[in-house]
Amino acid sequence: MTDDTPLHKLLNDRLDTSDLAPEAADLLRGMLPDPAPEETGRAGPVYLRSISAAGWRGVGPEATLDLPPGPGLTIVAGSNGTGKSSFAEAAEMALTGFNARWDGSNGKSRTAVWKEGWRNLHESTEPRVSVRLTLDDTGDPVTVRRTWYGEKVHEAHTTVVREDGTEQKLEECVDASMLTLYRPFLPYSELGSMVDGTLSDLHNKIAKFIGLGQLGEIDDRLAARLKECKDVGSRPLALKVAAVEALTGLDDQRAVEAARALGGRTPDVAAVRALLAPDVVMEAGADARLRALTTLSGPDESEVAGALVRLREATAAVEDVRHSNAEDARRLAALLESALEYRRRSGSADCQVCGTEDRLDQAWAEATRAEIERLQSEAAGAEAVRRTLGGALRAVHDLVQPVPDLLRAEDSELAGLWRDWALCRSVTDPVELANRVAGVAPTLSAACRQVGEEAARRLTDRDTAWRPAAVRLAEWLVAMEEAAEATERLKEALAARDWLRKRTDELRDKRMRKFVSRSQGVWKALCESSSVSLGDIALKGTARQGSVRLDVSVDDQEAPAYSVMSQGELHSLALSLFIPRATHDNSPFGFLVIDDPVQSMDAQKVEGLATVLSESARHRQVVVFTHDTRLEEAITYLGIEATILHISRETESVVTVEKRSDPVKQAFEEARALSYDQSLPQSVADRVIPAMCRIALEAACMETARRTLRDDHGLGLAEIEKRVSPPARTKEYVALALLGDSSARPQTAVESLHAGGWALINELNARSHPGLPSVDDRKRLVARTERLARAIRRGPATVVPQGGAR
Repeated sequence: MTDDTPLHKLLNDRLDTSDLAPEAADLLRGMLPDPAPEETGRAGPVYLRSISAAGWRGVGPEATLDLPPGPGLTIVAGSNGTGKSSFAEAAEMALTGFNARWDGSNGKSRTAVWKEGWRNLHESTEPRVSVRLTLDDTGDPVTVRRTWYGEKVHEAHTTVVREDGTEQKLEECVDASMLTLYRPFLPYSELGSMVDGTLSDLHNKIAKFIGLGQLGEIDDRLAARLKECKDVGSRPLALKVAAVEALTGLDDQRAVEAARALGGRTPDVAAVRALLAPDVVMEAGADARLRALTTLSGPDESEVAGALVRLREATAAVEDVRHSNAEDARRLAALLESALEYRRRSGSADCQVCGTEDRLDQAWAEATRAEIERLQSEAAGAEAVRRTLGGALRAVHDLVQPVPDLLRAEDSELAGLWRDWALCRSVTDPVELANRVAGVAPTLSAACRQVGEEAARRLTDRDTAWRPAAVRLAEWLVAMEEAAEATERLKEALAARDWLRKRTDELRDKRMRKFVSRSQGVWKALCESSSVSLGDIALKGTARQGSVRLDVSVDDQEAPAYSVMSQGELHSLALSLFIPRATHDNSPFGFLVIDDPVQSMDAQKVEGLATVLSESARHRQVVVFTHDTRLEEAITYLGIEATILHISRETESVVTVEKRSDPVKQAFEEARALSYDQSLPQSVADRVIPAMCRIALEAACMETARRTLRDDHGLGLAEIEKRVSPPARTKEYVALALLGDSSARPQTAVESLHAGGWALINELNARSHPGLPSVDDRKRLVARTERLARAIRRGPATVVPQGGAR
């Protein structure tokens, strides 16, 4: 058996070779649920093509975040308050109708302030969120849109539209159970809740996605069976107490002997049975029958009367139709239609029946069409009357109930009346049915009342001194017999439970290996420099009351998992549990959406996170929202291929999305565009263009400094960030880039790298102060600075001749 063998088949096969008693094995087979969605294979990868929102959270007018579908890493960056999380929550809300932030972590609902603040304050149109999906390898896009029609967050409806405009149901393209099982969303609020929640909840989540979630259902059913058997087994004790109370104080030798039989350590069942005369034992059943008779009710006479009125009216209406020509109307209409069709096809107006020429002229045709319409209307009316009669017949039949189980084996007058009543259901002639029901129903109803009153009287008469005690004893005897049977069933259920729990431990250990290995891999990448190590992750306890054991050590010493971890390590643990689950082979979702995973992480963990995301992006579409620039820097530092999108939010909640290009190239493009602007006043150009050139040059220096410190000096990201903390002056940037030390003197290095470069740097610095002559050639200044920046980005090994510094 492989790890992917469906649980239903796996348990059935093991039961076939088990040493369980046949009764216990059959009990378990009967409790196996049908194969669950978690045991079905992956239908096809679902990818995100775009996320859109309007009037939602921080997004005012509609904004769209376009995403590259398919495997790959996308970083959506922006400052706090720019609307990043609004997009992440929009995707989750569109597909699930759920928002982790509002529902709170650990199942604790947030206050109304959270749930009422979902509308954007600057947008008056109806709020809406949507995701555009690629459902499988065919690339056929589908848009899932959730639109609100009310003020409450749940007052919304979801539509699913394909590219050709056809609509379909959400469950036809996205399985809600799969969204729960392999949840591809990890909002920041759940980073904490994943580990802050109860270990029982964590156990259930893991058990489900490794294909063992149904074990809990089976265990629940066994627990219910055990409880039922124990309840039946304990029932005689309470009935024994009631019987003893009924016997106490009775001046009857039978009561004394019965009390003695019940009083021993082991009650004497045979003695009690002997004390009860056969008729007395039967009285317990007779009393139950009498009680049942008191509640027996016949047909409701008012309902029957109303139904009969409607039946007779419908019958009369059908008779009226039968005596009219309505029955022949449809046939005559069809005949006339044939004549019209013949005239149309043949083009002849001569009558083929009587031979009269030009008899079927235009006037005849118009009159015939009018007659056809009249006949068809008459025929339709007749059909409606027949349908009404059919409904009336069914209504009367529905009032007729079968003979109650209580009377089925009897030959009493009441049983005979009820059989006559039940036979009415087989009568199909409406007149006969009305007559029979009208005759039987009142008689049966009266008989039921009379029998019920008589049963109540007889029960009262039976309430003598001995009778109640005898009945209690009889009830105790029945309970003892049932308890004996329950004891055997209890043994079977206990054996089945013991077998299942052993198999549960085996299956959990086997199926957890792959998950544990992947979790440990994620942890190691995130916390390689941490003194906290993550060992085995094991599911413990029963399937219905399980827990998770996390083996954690600090400097090779065992320690409680959560208490020794920093917040960054707790978040790393959450990611270590989330990523293997969301990237499970059986998951139909080809994407992950993670919101703000960087918070509370130090530089080493951020670098590890970038590596983990890159690895996941080999086979999944990974979309990460973050305001922390360190993740972007780590991706650049590690040379990870990623799409970088930047989100900004302007006044009136206008959100824009831009794809991040080369920052140095982008800075020069902006400076160049300004240099071509003839409308720009000279006084502004003299200050702004040199400043933009200086900023672009400093960006090139920072890029080169990070690369040099990484490649030539072997420094890690954290140490690099300490060394490249932004210098105060442009020359310090240049010294850091070329010499690795912002306090060094870089003039010789600059000149050897790019002749005339030092003079250009001095000019750019000088133009930050007023008093210099105007810039004569704006375009040339930008071009000269760009050449110097290119030389710095290439590194100290390249020397540009004197003529290249123009």
